[in-house]
Amino acid sequence: MKNLKINLLSLSSFLLLLLTISCTDELNTKPEGAEQTADEVFSDPDSYKNFLAKLYAGLATTGQQGPAGAGDVAGIDEGFSSYLRNYWNFQELTTDEAIIAWNDATIKDFHWHSWTTSDGFIKATFYRLAYQITNCNEFLRQSTDEKLDSRGITGAVRDEIIVYRAEARFLRALSYWHIIDLFGGASLTTEDSPTQYYLPPYASRQDLFDFVEQELTEMESDLKDPNTNEQFRVDKAAAWMLKAKLFLNAQVYIGEDRNADAFTYVNKVINETSYSLHNNYRQLFMADNNSNGAQNEFIFAVAFDGLHTKTYGGTTYLTHAAVGGSMTASDFGINGGWAGLRTTSAFVNKFNGMDNDYRKQFYTNGQSLEINDVGSFTDGYAISKWKNVDSFGNQGSDSSGDFVDTDYPVFRLADAYLMYAECYLRNGGGDASTAVGYINDLRERAYGNTSGNITTSDLNLDFILDERARELHWEGHRRTDLIRFGKFSGSSYLWPWKGNVANGSPIPTYRRLFPIPQDAIIVNPNLIQNPGY
Repeated sequence: MKNLKINLLSLSSFLLLLLTISCTDELNTKPEGAEQTADEVFSDPDSYKNFLAKLYAGLATTGQQGPAGAGDVAGIDEGFSSYLRNYWNFQELTTDEAIIAWNDATIKDFHWHSWTTSDGFIKATFYRLAYQITNCNEFLRQSTDEKLDSRGITGAVRDEIIVYRAEARFLRALSYWHIIDLFGGASLTTEDSPTQYYLPPYASRQDLFDFVEQELTEMESDLKDPNTNEQFRVDKAAAWMLKAKLFLNAQVYIGEDRNADAFTYVNKVINETSYSLHNNYRQLFMADNNSNGAQNEFIFAVAFDGLHTKTYGGTTYLTHAAVGGSMTASDFGINGGWAGLRTTSAFVNKFNGMDNDYRKQFYTNGQSLEINDVGSFTDGYAISKWKNVDSFGNQGSDSSGDFVDTDYPVFRLADAYLMYAECYLRNGGGDASTAVGYINDLRERAYGNTSGNITTSDLNLDFILDERARELHWEGHRRTDLIRFGKFSGSSYLWPWKGNVANGSPIPTYRRLFPIPQDAIIVNPNLIQNPGY
């Protein structure tokens, strides 16, 4: 099993206790049927790392037993409640990079841009983000200086818990960034919020932006230095990367140009760490990407393990759902494909004239380039990027082929290189020769030689947007990128079935945000619905 071991079964009663007591006035009141109070649980120093493991696992798993049966989010199939699965769907199915064949509830509405305030997937995502934030808040509430003093926790153990707190703050900031990006505004709750039932006030996109920026600034000194933490735990570089992402999109989020700030932090990621590009692009998305050298490019990745983190979300979803038609499931280390995900001709065409680009991974046998029937998997080229086989062709650890070992890179160095070039073009800093050098580092890996290299005259924002698609496709970046480059809404860029029209149709600008679920507004009338809904 991978580092930062997660035993969800042993954590089940522990977390139920904490979530129960977080809704009471007195945190040390022993709930009926519970064996321990929070103070009794947290008197054990090991409990802090166990809870931290759950916070990381919240990005991957969907419940307390896995893969299904005790889900965290009620009202939806547990597999559909996965943090990364839903985030990926929001970021990819709404774009030119991915389309889905299934008829599961309203899933096709994402590509058609016809979702409503009652959409079950939107509700599940909104509640999943809230659940993750609630868990982070509870950990921070239980690990204050006052609490540690009362429990007699001192010395090196206490110093390590301070690091854990910074990591929990990062994970909370990550979820708030996802809210900023997907929903704009929402409630803002922290460890200082009341623990009894109350209706949090609405926080605007600006409010959340300011909070995330402040959090990332304050926590940085308590995080471990780059490249010194355990694998799959964050360090200062992850905070720098998240800050750079926040600032790069600030014009969209809050109407301010923060590209100079984005450049400052992306430059730190590149020059004040020892992360390095892996020499084989395709191995970045294989079952041993925690050990084949890919891990040296991953600034932050979510761990998946076919034996110990069983889920129908994450990379299990990305691997299984992308296999169908005449594809051989065993080539992907799985026991069968789900025949759902493939791509559009608009994305395929970004590789025109680039036959030697190793990032080009289309399965075309029996697949048509154009999509006449959205519900037919063989309409549209398949993408063979995610695999549950290792660098030597061996299947992942789950012999059944049901669940996948491949880790999911949230941030990797290649993205930082592309962000440097974009910051330069947006007058945020840097220089042309360095920007071109970073782009060519990526293209030399992709081509295996210098035949795909560019010059300064090739470097412009349209090129960067297309290069981001070629390098980062199916990694959960595309919707945010298209919005930042002004290509998501309107008619400046059309792709097949955008707006539920075969050749693409303009969509209104309000679709750049998802609606606050109507159910959430009914529960908390302080929430403010986004314009257009």
